[in-house]
Amino acid sequence: MIEQLSFEDLKNKFNTNKSFKLGTYIIGGLIAAVVVYFSYRQFIWGPANEKSNDGWWVALNYITKDSTDQAIRVLEPFVKSNDGKTGGEIAQYLLATQYMEKGKFSAALNMLDGVNLKDTYVSTMSIGLQGDCYSQLKKYNDALSSYTQAADKEDNEFTTPMYLFKAGLVCEQLNKKADAAVHYQRIKDDYPNYASTKTIDRYIARCATK
Repeated sequence: MIEQLSFEDLKNKFNTNKSFKLGTYIIGGLIAAVVVYFSYRQFIWGPANEKSNDGWWVALNYITKDSTDQAIRVLEPFVKSNDGKTGGEIAQYLLATQYMEKGKFSAALNMLDGVNLKDTYVSTMSIGLQGDCYSQLKKYNDALSSYTQAADKEDNEFTTPMYLFKAGLVCEQLNKKADAAVHYQRIKDDYPNYASTKTIDRYIARCATK
């Protein structure tokens, strides 16, 4: 049976029972923390997160006009002030692409490594772009790891064969022709439309030569 206590009983127990008092403080603190958290999410973080989605459009306009320096000038402070918000994460991805345009592949890697988005497409592209950066830096083993991860993250007709193809090219750079042939053959078997644009049989044959 649950003990039925009046307000006066609870008050007396709180004043005289140290364990009860401590438990009350702990439970009260937990309740307060939950209330603060959800209030913050609803009234502060939520609106700020939504607002962050508006900011990167300015930079995107510069990107479409090939104004890389202007885009970087807009994106760098925006990323810093919106870290952790959805718009800030998208801005990080865009800033990384602009660093790549400038040949700053290490800086781009730092940006891409921090991108954290639920959007599967952008997440996949972020991993694939890391592979591109590693390739440019001639870190082919790291590039191969990124490409295979990107290829397997979300099976579709666009990103999967594209990153399988890049994985094959990197395997050739590493003189792993048998592995390259496996990637090319998978493209031929599973993604015939992409295979036809790349004349994939030519790559398979190239890996078969001694």
